[in-house]
Amino acid sequence: MKRAYILPALALLGLVIAITAIIYSNKPARQQAPAILSFQPPYESYIAGAGIVEATTGNIAIGTPVSGVVMEIYVKVGDEVKKGDHLFKIDDRELKAQLVTARAAVKESTAALQKPRHRLENAEQLKKRDPHAISAQDLSDLHDEVALADAALELAKARLSQLQIDIERHTVRALMDGKILQLKMRLGEYVEGSSVSPSLLLLGGNDSMNIRVDINEYDAWRFQTDADAVAYVRGHPELKIPLKYQYTEPYMVPKTALTGESTERTDTRVMQVIYCFEHADLPVYIGQQLDVFIRAKTE
Repeated sequence: MKRAYILPALALLGLVIAITAIIYSNKPARQQAPAILSFQPPYESYIAGAGIVEATTGNIAIGTPVSGVVMEIYVKVGDEVKKGDHLFKIDDRELKAQLVTARAAVKESTAALQKPRHRLENAEQLKKRDPHAISAQDLSDLHDEVALADAALELAKARLSQLQIDIERHTVRALMDGKILQLKMRLGEYVEGSSVSPSLLLLGGNDSMNIRVDINEYDAWRFQTDADAVAYVRGHPELKIPLKYQYTEPYMVPKTALTGESTERTDTRVMQVIYCFEHADLPVYIGQQLDVFIRAKTE
């Protein structure tokens, strides 16, 4: 009798083990969260704010005044450029074809001016020799013909000059020394002129960097321009960057640079203070967010 119960018992035990194994195998693996390196505020009393790194010149969005197909791109991200260097070129072949016609029109108008001018010169010489040889009306008509032909020549020259300016506008140049921070165009791509969409190219100075710090409105009264300030690189609490005060923007704006704290309010307005620091070989990049602490008087 005992043997009759052994096999069913073993079968039941195997079933329990199988079910338990299936349940535990379907549980998601426990992932260990990476350690978040924290840092201690450097001052006993301080103002804390989030800062966005930007170029000393500001991040200059470069666009094009004309629409068309991108035919040439002369730079790439990271390139150093000088004032006047070519950045990119929009298709200008149609304008260059019109330029040939405009130059021909200038030559034609120049030649057309010679005939009435010569007739006027001859009439004036004849008038000097014999005052009665040509009437005042005929002489006036010759002056009008010369003026009309001269106006036609000036108009042709103006059209030629306008075409040359339009062709020049199809090649975008750097208006300052700087570094190519971002490039959002490709050869053959059609781009809109004077568009409000994201910039085609981002240019900025590279000698040093600025950091735009948001100070909450309830801390603004505690801020002093001569107070010490430092920035910390997130994830590297030992990397402390001393900051130098530049200026304060007097107009408060809505808070956009968020720190991610659960207690952070998004309806706060902030005062933006600009500091600078030497970039050197620091692992800091334009657009990066840093944690900034500014010394404040003890309350």
